[in-house]
Amino acid sequence: MFDYTYKTIEKESEGIYREKGSKFIALAFPVKNEDAVKERLSEVKKKYYDARHHCYAYILGPNKDYYRLNDDGEPSGTAGRPIHGQLLSKDVTDTLIIVVRYFGGIKLGVSGLLNAYKTAAKDALENSHIITKFVEEQYGISFPPVAMNKVMQLLKRDSVKIMDQQYNTECEIYFSIQKREADVLLESLKKIENLKLSVWNP
Repeated sequence: MFDYTYKTIEKESEGIYREKGSKFIALAFPVKNEDAVKERLSEVKKKYYDARHHCYAYILGPNKDYYRLNDDGEPSGTAGRPIHGQLLSKDVTDTLIIVVRYFGGIKLGVSGLLNAYKTAAKDALENSHIITKFVEEQYGISFPPVAMNKVMQLLKRDSVKIMDQQYNTECEIYFSIQKREADVLLESLKKIENLKLSVWNP
């Protein structure tokens, strides 16, 4: 059965871990796509330009079907994997965690690194506010002005958010709707004469 909700973090949060002079600063961000991931990475690398490593992991999509890990020069599997593990343990998606490491001069070894990156990431998530969101789908419709009242009556529900609208000789509305209610609404819209429906990818 399809899950109509997913968990993510509400806003940016931070965690920290220190061991043998090394400092690990974990920064968690809500992100919707890879462009947002790149933007956040760029910001963090600019802010912490003097750090030795900027390791990260992220998960995207309500089904958690896209993810990536990066060790950024640390021994393979010692940074990105434990960060990713914390995202999985909290069952969150659309979330990026970057852990910035300032090297303290003493090597921590594989187990020390695994623990440090895991603990820093865990702290950032424990300091965040995890929220539940509804899975949404986006659609565009075009229709003649005479159908405006019928269309607006159908779109007047809490599960619908109108994202954009244009009214000319042909009216166009772009909206998102909670997936759990999409089928019923779409069936009703299809009954309106001369209405065209399409999936919208903003």
